[in-house]
Amino acid sequence: MKKIAIITGADGCMGSEIARAVAMKGYHVIMASKNIGRARLKRQWIIDESGNSDVEIMPIDLASLATVKEFAENILKREEPVALLMNNSGILEQEGRTITVDGIERTVSVNYVGHYLLTRLLIPKMERGSRIVSMTSLTYKWGRIFFPSFFETGCRGFFWRIFPYSNSKLAITLFTLKLARQLKDKGITVNCADPGVVATDIIYFKMWFDCLTRALFVPVIRTPRQGAATAIRLLLSPEVEGQTGTFNISCHEKKLKKKYLQHPLIDQLWEKTEDVVRKFL
Repeated sequence: MKKIAIITGADGCMGSEIARAVAMKGYHVIMASKNIGRARLKRQWIIDESGNSDVEIMPIDLASLATVKEFAENILKREEPVALLMNNSGILEQEGRTITVDGIERTVSVNYVGHYLLTRLLIPKMERGSRIVSMTSLTYKWGRIFFPSFFETGCRGFFWRIFPYSNSKLAITLFTLKLARQLKDKGITVNCADPGVVATDIIYFKMWFDCLTRALFVPVIRTPRQGAATAIRLLLSPEVEGQTGTFNISCHEKKLKKKYLQHPLIDQLWEKTEDVVRKFL
């Protein structure tokens, strides 16, 4: 029986690279995607590259918790276990604050709350040896989480897109650390992957300072394949078997400071998020 590997945002740059690598290992790959048209093109590319035709597209919109619930319910009906879950999708707003149908700032929903709900719902389909990887970012260092503004508006006070983005990355990092502790005895590993600065739409905006952005990042910018490498290693490498609760960049573990490992908001964030998604659990 083939095991399931789920990659959110598999229609995107890094997501499709991750899906390609997983497909090459023979998994039943599920491309959890919002843009179905783009996903179809990526699916064919993944099949051509990997030689594995067992690649499926399933719709999901992490800015709509109802679609996350529907996606998870479809997976729960299947016989195959979920071996790999890659929480990859991410956005950085370009045109100001947007509130979802669930009353959550969109960046926070896509980058954090949607993945929180999806992961919580899929854990019953996982078994010893399953791996969960969350795509995070070093911008977690700039994150500041206040309630209830974190969920409702993304940040407290003045809105600038980097604020909810970094806040959401801090949240997914703290969630991953706590979940790793909860699942350790079950033999399910949970880790963070930081891709670095990658050539995707997130850093290239259609705004007047595009050229400045490019000039700033050119010395350190990575291709999507290079950016995906850390996540791929955490999902597939036998070298990290049993490794859990870690933050990783450039295919190596990076030790987090004590203030993050014992962050005062770890438990409170979990509780507050549970309140937000409770009707979908």
